[in-house]
Amino acid sequence: MPKTKEQISYNMKQIKNKDSKIEILLRQELWKRGLRYRKNTNKVFGHPDIAFIGKKVAVFCDSEFWHGFNWEEKKKEIKSNREFWIKKIERNMQRDIEVNEQLKKDGWTVLRFWGKDIKKDTKKCADIIEKEVKK
Repeated sequence: MPKTKEQISYNMKQIKNKDSKIEILLRQELWKRGLRYRKNTNKVFGHPDIAFIGKKVAVFCDSEFWHGFNWEEKKKEIKSNREFWIKKIERNMQRDIEVNEQLKKDGWTVLRFWGKDIKKDTKKCADIIEKEVKK
């Protein structure tokens, strides 16, 4: 049965933009390893989810819906308010590119992980981050 506009609106309002499950999973693994970081800092361009400021490593935990994973296929699945959602998510994707380019220009290493990869193998994602931070 299709959801009402009110149900959809309520569901969207429940989505966190920080301290999401995928961020917490990854941060807990990094903390266990003794890696210390800043979270959601506004002192770094693009407000990375996790930042190692001294090492200039920015980490983003990207959820599949909001950041356009497999976008050409997924956008076909959007049924309601298509114009709004397609425009919004494509702008998010463009912003991700702009943030990556600016951070790299400023000498930062940018690491982006899809939520599904963090959930599937948190340790592997943390290994990649740890290797970069310890360079």
